[in-house]
Amino acid sequence: MQRLGIMAAVHEEIDQLLEDMAGVSTHHIGMRDYHVGNLYGHSCVIVLARMGKVAAAASTVTLLREFSVDRLVFSGLAGGVAPQVRMGDVVVGTELLQHDLDASPLFPRHEIPLLQRSRLEADEQLTRTLAAAADDYLREAWQDEIAAPARHSFGLADPRVHEGLIISGDQFINSAVKVQALSNDLPAALCVEMEGAAVAQICHEYGARFAVVRTVSDRADDSASHDFTRFLREVASHYSSGIIKRMLRMME
Repeated sequence: MQRLGIMAAVHEEIDQLLEDMAGVSTHHIGMRDYHVGNLYGHSCVIVLARMGKVAAAASTVTLLREFSVDRLVFSGLAGGVAPQVRMGDVVVGTELLQHDLDASPLFPRHEIPLLQRSRLEADEQLTRTLAAAADDYLREAWQDEIAAPARHSFGLADPRVHEGLIISGDQFINSAVKVQALSNDLPAALCVEMEGAAVAQICHEYGARFAVVRTVSDRADDSASHDFTRFLREVASHYSSGIIKRMLRMME
């Protein structure tokens, strides 16, 4: 039986999905609740993976080994790195990399020891479907779901979908100096977050398909923590559920 794993770092990004899930059974493993049920016609397991690479990796292993998922999607927030990536945009990862991994001189900077690679590719078909779902959401639904005061407050006018490199690390980036350093080191990077590349590494090692989608909440600079909770509640939670819903419907 095909089964999709859905992961997020914070509650708000999965709350609506859990409300819509039918026939739910919940399994408590490793301080996490794994919710198994039917979501928009698909067998799914939803889990709050929590923040950081270790938390994301642990949740991924459990999904693969305990629940036999054959595909995983991680939905969350990110800080924009590339100049064209703005607050309210969506980034779908085609490649993932750990920007804080440095085992030199034993291995080149960013290279995962013993894997002989630094970048890990997301599943092409799943990524394509996820990008189409994000594009559909931004074209048809976001203005109806995001209240006008929130759109005005966060300067959301014409959000777009970007596809490319997402970088991950166990750091909350909130400094323009750090953003510039990341951009200099990894000029292809579109956004930065804290989990995606860990999910990618586990999926690579287990031969599992995965995709990562990120809502850009800030520019990862000195204003990164400003109204973060409000953005999550009033914007990102709608993006996450709306995009995942459309992705599952496109997979029918």
